[in-house]
Amino acid sequence: MSSPVTTPDGPPAAADGHAESTLTVVVAFAANALIAVAKTVAAVLTGAASMLAEAAHSWADTGNEVFLLVAQRRAARAPDRAHPLGYGREVYVWSLFAAIGLFAVGAGVSITHGIQELVHPEPASSYVVAYVVLGVALLLEGTSFLQAWRQARRAARRREMDLWEHVLATSDPTVRAVFFEDAAALVGIVIAGTGIALHQVTGSPVPDAVGSILVGVLLGVVAVLLIDRNRRFLVGETADPALQGAAVRALLAMPEVARVTQLRLEVVGARQLFLVGAVDLAGNLAEDEASHVLASVERQVTAVPGVVGAVLSLSEPQEAALTP
Repeated sequence: MSSPVTTPDGPPAAADGHAESTLTVVVAFAANALIAVAKTVAAVLTGAASMLAEAAHSWADTGNEVFLLVAQRRAARAPDRAHPLGYGREVYVWSLFAAIGLFAVGAGVSITHGIQELVHPEPASSYVVAYVVLGVALLLEGTSFLQAWRQARRAARRREMDLWEHVLATSDPTVRAVFFEDAAALVGIVIAGTGIALHQVTGSPVPDAVGSILVGVLLGVVAVLLIDRNRRFLVGETADPALQGAAVRALLAMPEVARVTQLRLEVVGARQLFLVGAVDLAGNLAEDEASHVLASVERQVTAVPGVVGAVLSLSEPQEAALTP
């Protein structure tokens, strides 16, 4: 049974994917931390509502990267007696915390401040500072997004999927979080820059306040999407049909297996699967010999990178065979 058909996010070993995901999160953390400081200073100097919204956005993203690093570290712990399948699902718990933080801090602060600015408008100044900071932020966020985009594109090509489809479906929540957060950050910078420019041109704080609210709405949409995806993986989600079919083909390619009648691949972590199925063994084996062969097949399955456990039983004669 070969790894290209059984790993949840493509052929590479789990350790390679974990290292690349860690790099993606570290790059995002460094970029967001620098941007958050710069935007905060600019918000104080300019008094622009959109700039304050962007500062809140970047601080939320920076905190989220910490959650994502914790998620990867805790999920990478080795299996033990209490958790024989490992701690892979912890990555979804901490990623869920990160998404909730984005909603509460990023979206909440941006929308609230935008509404306050509409009710009690204040003049803005030092527009050049705002434009310079937004320009630098665009460059740094673009660098972080490029790293996430490259990782996602490589994985999408391996799975023969559309990039957008892969980012939504991938079992690695850190890649999805950085991808969407950085994409939202780039759009948010454009919204903030437009709001500040209209404030400068018209002299009215309304466009700036509306820009702050729009940034908050954007972050809220992204946060809800991330919360929902993490929730679904925590509850328990099976692998996509293409991967199910590939797993059936891999089992049938084993000389010990004559038929596969049941198969379920459940995602239990980033690039981690748990396999449950029923197979009909080749030949007319005695009961004790069949148990040894079945155990051997299970060991071969769990030797595949990304498969953390497998439970196989013998098929009933009347069960229909699965076709890949």
